[in-house]
Amino acid sequence: MKNHFKYLIAIFTITTSCAELTQIVQTIEGDRPLTQTEVANGLREALKIGTDSAAGRLSQVNGYYGDELVRILLPPEASVITDNLNRIPGGDKLLEDVIIRINRSAEHAAKEATPIFVNAITRMTIQDAFTILRDGDNAATQYLRNHTYNELFNLYQPKIESSLNQSIVAGVSTNESWESLTGQWNRLAGSLAGQIAGFNTVEINLDEYLTHQALDGLFLKLAEEEAKIRTNPAARVTALLERVFGSSEAQR
Repeated sequence: MKNHFKYLIAIFTITTSCAELTQIVQTIEGDRPLTQTEVANGLREALKIGTDSAAGRLSQVNGYYGDELVRILLPPEASVITDNLNRIPGGDKLLEDVIIRINRSAEHAAKEATPIFVNAITRMTIQDAFTILRDGDNAATQYLRNHTYNELFNLYQPKIESSLNQSIVAGVSTNESWESLTGQWNRLAGSLAGQIAGFNTVEINLDEYLTHQALDGLFLKLAEEEAKIRTNPAARVTALLERVFGSSEAQR
């Protein structure tokens, strides 16, 4: 049997050109069913590429600040701060400085996000991989969100809190202004007159709110990277990615 196989290989080699032989091998390889290991490794590879790209882009200067889709802004309730800053000379610049500092903090934190993603990717099981491949759309992004969010929050939050504690005017920080102004508003809202007027108290922890905003931006960019790999063959930069996601695409 082994000798017959050798003869067949010899015949193929003699009667076909190298290009034709390569095409035959690729066709046979492409028709071979995906193994569990290939699916798992393909998803891990896709996640590593996607997280490297998303975190890398956001970690650059203006990665957050220069992108309107992910730029971190103060919550709408912060109008009690922004309205007051607008009334003082240079207030607009002071406000913009605060926004820049917050976004710079997020950009700095993004530089340290990759190891957290890699750790979650390494722990991914074969069953996880098949679920991600089957569910499609942003299933990989949701997997990482579920498995890294708390750790990423702990990475981002201290950096953003530090930016909020920096003085903006007259030795007063954004956090101090926020607490003072929302405290005054809440006393009014909680008074009889405030209740009659239907005022609502503002119960927002500023650094937590902004950290959630920063992470929403990170996962938004990761979802964009995942979509590219799932829908654009040109984004499948390795043979394994093409095989895994090309096969998944063909089954739809």
